[in-house]
Amino acid sequence: MEEKILYKDESYELVGCAYRVFNSLGYGDHERIYGNAYVIELEEKGFKFKRELCCRRFHKGKQVGKYFLDFLVKKEHHIVVELKVGREIHLRFKKQVLQYLQATGIRLGIIFLFSPSGVVFERIIL
Repeated sequence: MEEKILYKDESYELVGCAYRVFNSLGYGDHERIYGNAYVIELEEKGFKFKRELCCRRFHKGKQVGKYFLDFLVKKEHHIVVELKVGREIHLRFKKQVLQYLQATGIRLGIIFLFSPSGVVFERIIL
C-alpha cells in the first residue's frame, strides 16, 4: 500500500525554501532574519502568504485568546509554517503548532528549526 503524504508537493517546496535560506545564511541568526529570508524564497516560488497572522481563539462565541502564526502559506492548500532557531524541536513547539491548527482548522503545519547542524523539520497533522 502506497503511503500518502499530505500536500506532498507544497511541503517539498517549503522544505526547499528553508534549505536555501540556511545554505545562504548558515546558523546563528535571529528568527526574524530567517523569516525575512524565507519571505524572499516564498515569493520566488509563487506562494501566497501572510506573515505574523493573528488567529483568534473562541469559546461559546467569545474570544478567549489569540495566537500569532509565523506564516500561513498557500499554493493549493493552506499550511502553517513556524520558524525556530535552536538545537532541537521541543515538545512545546509541536504543541504550539497543533494549537494553531486547531484554532484555524488547517490540517498541516510544518516546524522548521535552523540548527547548528542544518535545517530540521517536522510536519504536524491535524
